[in-house]
Amino acid sequence: MLRLYLHEQRQAELTGWLAALRDPVVGRALSLLHTDPARDWSVGELSRSVAVSRTVLLDRFQQLLGRPPIRYLTQWRLNLASGLLRTTGLGVAEVAGRVGYRSEEAFSRAFKRAFGAAPAHWRTGQDRAVGPIAPP
Repeated sequence: MLRLYLHEQRQAELTGWLAALRDPVVGRALSLLHTDPARDWSVGELSRSVAVSRTVLLDRFQQLLGRPPIRYLTQWRLNLASGLLRTTGLGVAEVAGRVGYRSEEAFSRAFKRAFGAAPAHWRTGQDRAVGPIAPP
């Protein structure tokens, strides 16, 4: 049992959020995405910013976080948005803009896909049992 436990602990250290932060490529990319989530990021721009190929960036993200960088960014933006909706009186359009959506409609569609309710309805608390999407 102890050997199995230690093996599982080592495997957990090889992937996931902490491993991604320690990774020189993914860690730098995460820092950029978290610093400026509203920026119109592309995989190409992000890979150039961390000085690796698109393939290397995509592979490392997939290996460590189980998703590509733009999907990670989308989930991060929606988590940020849920926090803004929960803790501020900002309008849905303003929240959308702050987290990188150019249109309220696109933001509302993405939010509803992730949370099961439109942002304004979710804000009232009626649908919060659905909760936020899995943390990045």
